[in-house]
Amino acid sequence: MKVMFPGSFDPVHLGHIDIIRQAAELFDEVIVAVMHNPEKPAGMFSISERVEMIKASTSTIKGVSVHAAGGLAVDAAKKLGADCIVKSVRNVMDLDVEVQMAHTNAAVSGIQTVLLIPQPANSFISSRYVREIAHYGGNISTLVPNNVENAISKREK
Repeated sequence: MKVMFPGSFDPVHLGHIDIIRQAAELFDEVIVAVMHNPEKPAGMFSISERVEMIKASTSTIKGVSVHAAGGLAVDAAKKLGADCIVKSVRNVMDLDVEVQMAHTNAAVSGIQTVLLIPQPANSFISSRYVREIAHYGGNISTLVPNNVENAISKREK
């Protein structure tokens, strides 16, 4: 079975990598779909930069591919041949949003969503906080893969 993990991934962090790894253990193929979220700011990295960082961060995980995608996640899933969507739930607030989105996606497309929970060590990480900590010169080494930390440090100089 082929699944798609959509997100803005700006930047990709260890929580994302955890979910990608879990999905790769459960499914035959994982498509990471880097998407623009119009509700989020323009971003620290371009979509093409995010795609490259995720490719580098997941190169040792079997069955993972990374693609840029636009529009609705369900349309991207169909276009990329995914059987279902994988999403991450870190807390109760995420659960509320993701359940509503999963029901909506199923209603309009028939595509089901599988919710995965990150390991406790990664359950608090968010891209927003990574960007904020990096902006103020804080240590993000325990939050992101090394290649992402290096890219952020170059960007923040």
